[in-house]
Amino acid sequence: MTDHFALLDTLDELFRGARDSVLTLDDFLAGLRGRSYAFAILALNVPNSIPTGIPWLSTITGVPMLILLVQMFAGRAVPSLPRMIGRRGLPRGRLQDFLRRAQAPIRRLERTVHARHEWLVSGLPRRLLLVAWSAAILILALPIPFDNLLPAWAILFFCLALIEDDGVMAMLGWLLTLLTLAWTVFLFSIGNAAIGAAFATLRQLFFD
Repeated sequence: MTDHFALLDTLDELFRGARDSVLTLDDFLAGLRGRSYAFAILALNVPNSIPTGIPWLSTITGVPMLILLVQMFAGRAVPSLPRMIGRRGLPRGRLQDFLRRAQAPIRRLERTVHARHEWLVSGLPRRLLLVAWSAAILILALPIPFDNLLPAWAILFFCLALIEDDGVMAMLGWLLTLLTLAWTVFLFSIGNAAIGAAFATLRQLFFD
């Protein structure tokens, strides 16, 4: 059994304090009770979960995700950010105002994503999940055309599973990971066939 995580209560605790005091990104990640890596990767991954068509977006966001994974597997308790990024923050007053407006959506999210089937996010299943999560992030970071959306959603579900100890989200992550692998193999097969056809055409044009 893992420790349960209440997102709204945690944010309320982190944002509490004098309204003119600043909550830095380093302090925010440190206060996420061991969920800092999943939360940081989730934040980087969100733009990829929407079909924006922005060139190289998956690689631009995927490489920092890979760096975070390296830090996590190296045993760092929280991500180590460049000082110029980690020391940036927002006044707690603005964060408190945001949290008041966002309470209803966060409550709905907590009702949808919550601790259940926790055996899927602990022990050996958790270690296998981390491997699949890493594979999805690696595929996302690679500059493979038309191969961004499926791994982005796999990463999103795995992040939610790790943040809230939600086995249902883990199962959805596994499903999207399998679809990602099948789609990636298909794309490589199509690519190899297209390259072979192009070389055959060139041979016919110049050597026949």
